[in-house]
Amino acid sequence: ADLFDGIVMAEQRFHGEGYQEGLAEGSHAGMAEGRRHGALHGARISSEIGSYLGFALTWRCLLQKCIDEKTSKKMRALDSLIGMIQKFPYKDPTYDKLQEDLEKIRGKFKQVCSMLNIQVDFRMDAERSSLTF
Repeated sequence: ADLFDGIVMAEQRFHGEGYQEGLAEGSHAGMAEGRRHGALHGARISSEIGSYLGFALTWRCLLQKCIDEKTSKKMRALDSLIGMIQKFPYKDPTYDKLQEDLEKIRGKFKQVCSMLNIQVDFRMDAERSSLTF
């Protein structure tokens, strides 16, 4: 009876072993792919936010010499954008409002560009990102 049990149960045993091996291999491959995807996506976001910060700091320096009501509003908007960027949680990938805060920064950037009468086109594609004025 034991001989036949081994033969009859072999398919089930091999199925279980194959499942466990496949699960372990798939988990390993998924972790590696997830790391690559996360690093790429994080680099894109950092590049985008870095562009916004450089833009805002440059314009703040350019506008410091002018003191009038219109310039004052532009400076406040630039300071707000800079503050939002400085508060952005770069080091916390588990931050639950990351996408929401990123959208707020994008919106503020568009508002600042509108106030400065600058046409902006920010493109994100699979190979590179570009910010043109």
